[in-house]
Amino acid sequence: MSIEDYRPTFAVEAVYDLTPESLRRNGIKAVLVDLDNTLIAWNNPDGTPELRAWLDEMTTADIPVVVVSNNKHARVKRAVEKFGVDFVSRAMKPFTKGIDQAIERYGFHREEVVMVGDQLMTDIRASHRAGIRSILVKPLVNSDAWNTKFNRARERRMLAKIEAKYGKLDYQKDI
Repeated sequence: MSIEDYRPTFAVEAVYDLTPESLRRNGIKAVLVDLDNTLIAWNNPDGTPELRAWLDEMTTADIPVVVVSNNKHARVKRAVEKFGVDFVSRAMKPFTKGIDQAIERYGFHREEVVMVGDQLMTDIRASHRAGIRSILVKPLVNSDAWNTKFNRARERRMLAKIEAKYGKLDYQKDI
């Protein structure tokens, strides 16, 4: 396991900052996105008007967005069904099961897909294993569900190693 396995391709403030223009400029035609603390705050499963506006912008630009979450089916469905977003639940990140499932379901080409998430240990690691690019975003809220707290401690250590080698992660407003 090398630190490169956890180093994101891009670092962006929030998923909502991604624009269709920047995605296209980077050859990205489809966005896989984590659910909790990336697309919605883990403790606010109803999302925000900002989320609706971003999803509408992606839909208008013909850029598919698929949620790839480790959560159970009922939780993900409840969070995204009102937005009309497809999803893969029980994705088993950091393994590639969910990412592979989404790519196969839609016939995406791996070089045209990006995975967006707030965790190095799951989202970024899974994207590297799956052979796709990654975007690390800042968590939407500073608290986590109990099962994420363990990963955050490991993540802080890994981030320190990445930053020692490559310098501080510079979160952009776009890619």
